Amino acid sequence: MADGKKKRNKKKKRSTGNKRKMTTEQSEAFKSITDWLILGSSPSLSSSSDDFAVNINSGSLRCGEKVLFELHSHSNRSDGFLSPSKVVERAYNNGVKVLSLTDHDTMAGVPEAVEAGRRFGIKIIPGIEISTLFGLRDSGSEEPVHILAYYGTSGPALYDELEDFLVKIRDGRFVRGREMVLKLNKLKIPLKWEHVTRIAGKDVAPGRMHVARALLEAGYVENLRQAFTKYLHDGGPAYATGTEPMAEEAVKLICKTGGVAVLAHPWALKNHVGIIRRLKDAGLHGVEVYRSDGKLEVFSELADTYNLLKLGGSDYHGKGGRNESELGSVNLPVTALQDFLNVGRPIWCEAIKATMRAFLDQPSDSNLSNILRFDKARILKGNSAWSCGKELMDRCLAIWLTSDERNSNDFEALRLKLSFVPIMSNGTCVTVGP
Repeated sequence: MADGKKKRNKKKKRSTGNKRKMTTEQSEAFKSITDWLILGSSPSLSSSSDDFAVNINSGSLRCGEKVLFELHSHSNRSDGFLSPSKVVERAYNNGVKVLSLTDHDTMAGVPEAVEAGRRFGIKIIPGIEISTLFGLRDSGSEEPVHILAYYGTSGPALYDELEDFLVKIRDGRFVRGREMVLKLNKLKIPLKWEHVTRIAGKDVAPGRMHVARALLEAGYVENLRQAFTKYLHDGGPAYATGTEPMAEEAVKLICKTGGVAVLAHPWALKNHVGIIRRLKDAGLHGVEVYRSDGKLEVFSELADTYNLLKLGGSDYHGKGGRNESELGSVNLPVTALQDFLNVGRPIWCEAIKATMRAFLDQPSDSNLSNILRFDKARILKGNSAWSCGKELMDRCLAIWLTSDERNSNDFEALRLKLSFVPIMSNGTCVTVGP
């Protein structure tokens, strides 16, 4: 027994000794990330008076420990199987510290994910995966392209403009879904449209995954993979397009609304070089390079060529099976995460300014709701003495930004002007002051 214990101890010592130490660059990146990670969870904000604060224990994050970011995931608000809160819970169980919910063409699940994130101590990056088309100039043909957008805690600036853009895509999904069912019917597969919409659920725009699930439930295929390979793959016998915008248009809108634009799964594209080149000209910030099976060198080199961020995520849907990557299974280098935040944080800061300016210019309940949209519970908790927009803004900035970020001349000017905008602590406007 004693000899066996000694051997185990020696083995443990050897494995500890073989652990690589962080370089200076990695250590600095780790510190930068953890400082951002605990933003809004300082003692002054996470005390017993504010049980809605994200409870992240910075002391539990040791230098050299992985800080798992999951930057590509889906819930049942689009074509995923789990609710947003269940996605967050699963991410927590897998050790994820930062999660971006990137449902197809909707941000409807983000508020629920944010609330769950507070319970589980996970920071949520509001995200979306936008369905687009890329036009090939030579042939005139089009290729489906998905663009990921990552926003700050406050969400997009110009939210209403973004939502109008997404509504058109979602409406097109209904047209596209019916067309796919019609094509399947012509292939002697009597699938019902009502079956697809029942699986999709109320207020969810149906996608290919919902059609695939209907095919599986009805017994027309043996598994989801077969539904795609046999009928629903790009250009397949039951494939159809909707009313997707052009990819360049989506990238430009993401930039305009204060987001970081990243090309999703470029390995699925036929013309990835031309697409990356043109989207870079439109404002693209990054490209997915990392998967659960490692880094894809060809896309890493393209990212270097066009000076793009190197990111990645599991693209988790919750369907299970051997072919699905698990939440948190993509290992992003700490330096890549720092690069992401170095690009994203100034953009997100400008988005906050734009949202606050919109409220200042027109202090309506609609513009106020855009400020509160993704963080309302935490912003409003325990504050019954607000009298003006300045106090609301101070509360928001204390949660969302560092002291250096919020103590700028731009924010100081906004504070002064918002002090004349009366506001109620329940999140509704009163009348505008002089």
